[in-house]
Order: sequence, then structure tokens, then C-alpha cells
Amino acid sequence: MAHNLGLSIDRSSPVPLYHQVVQGIEAAIFSGVLEPGSRLDNEIDLAAQLNLSRPTMRKAMDELVRSGLLVRKRGVGTQVVSSQVRRPLELSSLYDDLTNNGKKPTTDVLSFSHVEADDATLATLQLPAGSKVYHLTRLRKVGGKPLALMENWVRDDITDMDEAMLAGEGLYAILRRGGVNFRLANQRIGAMVANDYQASLLDTAPGSALVTMERTATDDTGRRVETGHHVYRGDSYSFEMTLVQR
Repeated sequence: MAHNLGLSIDRSSPVPLYHQVVQGIEAAIFSGVLEPGSRLDNEIDLAAQLNLSRPTMRKAMDELVRSGLLVRKRGVGTQVVSSQVRRPLELSSLYDDLTNNGKKPTTDVLSFSHVEADDATLATLQLPAGSKVYHLTRLRKVGGKPLALMENWVRDDITDMDEAMLAGEGLYAILRRGGVNFRLANQRIGAMVANDYQASLLDTAPGSALVTMERTATDDTGRRVETGHHVYRGDSYSFEMTLVQR
């Protein structure tokens, strides 16, 4: 099992042994070598294969369980929960990111309206009083599994859009076709627990962890194009970033 997963231990490395195991199993999950539902050998066997102590192996497995990548099931053993969608922090849409990573996303348009913007939306998008916006709520799925619940407000003076367009492609693709060149965005990432409404749509339990993202995007002419609030299943989604010293 350890050999099949490409797990190897470097005893000269400053990285703790248990964390090397964690990194190796994470890599196997994210690369698809370990698919969702895959069973792992028990901790005693894995420890023997890697010539590690059982407490070291248990510490690694505990960390993977806490991070939501593995689950222990009575009578079954330890299984992979899911391979997370890991999204880089850059100005792109979820639809584009999934498609570029070989996924085949689908979209359920839960609501779509062309309405007069409320005061908060007018302020966020820097629109004059009385302006209208597109208000849309979508459920994004991958492989039939719900991943994200997305609510957006989009200024209406860029391009026309309707439910059929939003069901078939990403919002940013529609806006780019309308002439938008995205330049920057203000984005806030956080966490919350699922309420009954979110849990039912995302096929998870009320109280489950969700990743949240609020974003307002600006184009190269300085227009604030859209603002949105998205929630993602915490067991299937993460953001990753590179930090640079300045």
C-alpha cells in the first residue's frame, strides 16, 4: 500500500516523520491516486511498511481525519472522504478553475431577476440611485455533487444575460464576452456553519463547516462589475495562496 501510494520516509529531513506521512497521503488524494471512497491499510500495517512506530502513524492519520480528508468507519476501516477542489487565489471564476482542472461543472440556476439595486449594492458597485442589477443565485456541482452556493449582483449595463446562459457557462465568461477585462478584486475569505437552507442544497448536515468568500470585481476601466457572496462545502474545497515578502 505505502509503495503503491509513493509514500517514502526521509529520516534525514527536518520535517517530522508523521507530517511526511500526512504530506504523502495528501499528495496521493489530490493527484487522484487515492480516489474518494478508497480504503487504506490499517495503521499497524502501514506503520510496518514504512518502518514507523504505531503512535507516529496514528498521529498522521488523526491529522488527516481532522482535516476532513479521511474518515474512520466502524467495520470498514479508514477511507478517503473526497479529493478537494483546491483553488488558487487569483482573479478567475470557479467555473473556469474547475474546467481548466479537467472537471465538468454543472450549474443549477436557483433564482434570476433584473431588479432595482438596494442601497448596499448601489454603494458596493458605485452605481447611481435607481440603477438596476441582475441578481442571481446558483448551485455549482462537480460530478453531480454540490460544491458551492453562489449569490451575485451584476451591473446591467455591460451585457444581457438570462438563466439559460448562466446554466451553461460561467458568469465571468459571459461578462468577458460583453467586453469586460477583469483587473482586480477585493476578496474576503472566511468560515461559517451551514444553516438548514444551505445544508439541504449542499447535501450536507446543518452545522457542517462551510468556506465563505465575498468578492467585488473591478475591470480595467475602473468599473465595479459584480459583487457576490459564495459558500463552499468545507470538506470539498479550499483556497491556496503564495505569500511574498515585500
